[in-house]
Amino acid sequence: MNRKSWIAGVLLFFSTSVSAQDFPAVQQLAQRRVPWLASSLVLKGIPAENGKDVFEISTPGKQVYISASSSSAAAAGLNWYLKYYCHRSMSHMGDNLAAVSLLPPVKEKVHINTTFDYRYALNYCTISYTMSFYSWKDWEHELDWMALNGVNVMLATVGTEAVWQHTLQRLGYSNEAARQFVAGPGFTAWWLMGNLEGWGGPVTQQIIDDQTALEKQILARMHDLGIAPVLQGFYGMIPVNAKEKMQLNVVAQGKWAGGFQRPDFLVPGDSNFTKISGIYYEELKKLYGSDIRFFAGDPFHEGGNSNGVDVTAAAHSIQKEMQRYFPGSTWILQGWQANPSTALLAGLDKSKVLVQELFGENTANWEQRKGYEGTPFIWCSVTNFGEKLGLYGKLQRFADETYRAAQGPYGKLLKGIGIMPEGIHNNPVIYELMMELAWHPQHVEVKDWIKSYVRSRYGTDNADMQAAWQGLIATAYSSFPQLQEGPNESVFCARPTMEDHPVSTWGTRKRNYDTQKFAAAVALFMKAAPRMKDNTTYEIDAIDFQRQVISNNGEEVYGEMVKAYHNKDLGAFKKISASFLAMMQQQDLLLSGNSHFRLDTWLKAAQHLGKTPAEKILLEKNARTQITYWGPDNPDTDLHEYANKEWSGLMRNYYIPRWKMFIAALTAQLEGKEFKQPDFFAWEKNWALTGK
Repeated sequence: MNRKSWIAGVLLFFSTSVSAQDFPAVQQLAQRRVPWLASSLVLKGIPAENGKDVFEISTPGKQVYISASSSSAAAAGLNWYLKYYCHRSMSHMGDNLAAVSLLPPVKEKVHINTTFDYRYALNYCTISYTMSFYSWKDWEHELDWMALNGVNVMLATVGTEAVWQHTLQRLGYSNEAARQFVAGPGFTAWWLMGNLEGWGGPVTQQIIDDQTALEKQILARMHDLGIAPVLQGFYGMIPVNAKEKMQLNVVAQGKWAGGFQRPDFLVPGDSNFTKISGIYYEELKKLYGSDIRFFAGDPFHEGGNSNGVDVTAAAHSIQKEMQRYFPGSTWILQGWQANPSTALLAGLDKSKVLVQELFGENTANWEQRKGYEGTPFIWCSVTNFGEKLGLYGKLQRFADETYRAAQGPYGKLLKGIGIMPEGIHNNPVIYELMMELAWHPQHVEVKDWIKSYVRSRYGTDNADMQAAWQGLIATAYSSFPQLQEGPNESVFCARPTMEDHPVSTWGTRKRNYDTQKFAAAVALFMKAAPRMKDNTTYEIDAIDFQRQVISNNGEEVYGEMVKAYHNKDLGAFKKISASFLAMMQQQDLLLSGNSHFRLDTWLKAAQHLGKTPAEKILLEKNARTQITYWGPDNPDTDLHEYANKEWSGLMRNYYIPRWKMFIAALTAQLEGKEFKQPDFFAWEKNWALTGK
């Protein structure tokens, strides 16, 4: 063989060995996100350990070998190499994936295994608060993040609109009548959970068709990446008008938050339940295939009415129909408030059930209920409600509780770890830690773990930033004992009042940490700014951390304003209220510096989803309504401000004008002039529906 032929043969060997490697979807992920690494990446399959995922990393020669037991484990292994060797990371709040000059060697083969079956992601609410208007480009980024972070089970309810439309049409509904039942994209989550129907709609056929096509893309990519989808099961939800149309045996579910009418509950056990659930699953199969292994859906969610229902028998019937059409599938139930009830669990084959300890940062229902009466469960955190901005996350508690649950008497029932934020566009440290805990059988000390996070988040090791993050985990990210539903709210976003109310009904404005120590940590973080120019992730965090400082200071100025008003000190009130409005303007200017913190990012995504002018208007109304008065058209709704946002544009065009109206009325009152109390609900609704 001559030299030229020999070289050609060697090149053919190496190109063939790389192209023939395992886990092609993970190789494609690498090509999308880290092309500078992809050409040197070799992926190979190895057996699982005790039925659980494992990956290994080594660097013989100039190549990076990742051997793994599944596509999901391979992607997690890739992420491990990126984080711990290349100091690179991907997040919902900016990516640090720039090329490294030389691929770092792994001196000794890395061997990482998990003791869990499931690494779970997403809350119903995430689908609406974060993903209402996602394009395929957004979903590609989302799924790549999920894969890199080892997620192998994920809620994927996009496209359920078509399943319901086809089901209702087979039951005698017209196309238009079926679409009346479907909620708009901004409110799909609460429709699927049986809290409301039709709000934000009616959606067009084009929107339904587009969501169906998008779901098929999502499911195909999830399949390739080894992420099992959780689809919407049939659990008895039925339109309120179906009772009269079909003479059904239903139990009215009453009203949900804000005064929304809930859909009815179709009583299982009779022929109509069998018929309708069968149609639903047949239509789901036609659209999305028969290889679905997980279903979600919670009867009587958040206070639904079960009076007169044999809950145990009903649960048995729901699961029976699920198994009839998808044998061996698992029913995933939210461990939230009183759900799932003891009576409901008693009717189930628990080997085909998975309960989510949803609110793990504050609860330990898995312990109090003795492993949910012997039911497999996963430990999850919510940490964020309504996708409100705010630095928050009980990081050490996450590490402590997952380890305690695994080592405790119900450890054999603990099948995984999950993230269930209502919105995921915030606090990237939470989601990275939570998903990595699945690969740490040993107990994790966050003060040590955070060092690697800082290096991979910003791509460099800086003493000021490291010290700053130690301050952050001792303050905003501390594991204080008080129960708290999500991040501290900003008074800037509150419907104006002189009363000490939270911004949203179930939120809190109280800071359960030392705000001065927090501000000192942020100041230390900002010292690194001259050395971090053009660093995307640093810029995003610098804005977010400073936003929190201004928000915290706003509470103090607000308190002074309230004091001046109650003291009837007109001069002080004018001066302090002017300072308060100036702080809001400062906040708006700060937040305008990055697209992650701007209203126009949200509104443009909504408009882009629409194909016609009418669709664009409808979808923008969904976007505006969700983040303001939420709904329904009830002045006494307790859902207003539930999804408030400290965003540039919203601050300038919504919160500041609203506070100005209020301050003007109080100033007139202190001056002894006639004044009219602002009708905030009418003003908010007009802004949401007209854009004015």
